[in-house]
Amino acid sequence: QVQVVESGGGLVQPGGSLRLSCTVFGSIFGIDAMGWYRQAPGDLRRQAALITRGGSTNYEKSLKDRFTISRDNAKNTIYLQMNSLKPEDTAVYYCNADNVKIQSGEGWSLNNYWGQGTQVTVSS
Repeated sequence: QVQVVESGGGLVQPGGSLRLSCTVFGSIFGIDAMGWYRQAPGDLRRQAALITRGGSTNYEKSLKDRFTISRDNAKNTIYLQMNSLKPEDTAVYYCNADNVKIQSGEGWSLNNYWGQGTQVTVSS
């Protein structure tokens, strides 16, 4: 069984910082891209940042100067360092793990998993 667990959300004042963590637990034999998505009230879930197994990154254009995604492959963990936070960054932040390789019968399967989300609130 594979579980994706996020942590690090909370309430922060405008201009403050938070660091989110996401770990994939289970009998895993590899993970391709992992990423952070966010969903504000009344809005769609949108990609915030993505990182490949090799460390290549991609950001939503407006976040690139303030957010940094990083990854520890040995721990099946990614991080999102968020600086200079704004009220419009308020959202539930979800972690996604793509092409997670797990044993399936006598072979392998590749699956996509989501975490439960962690709330980030930026308010004074």
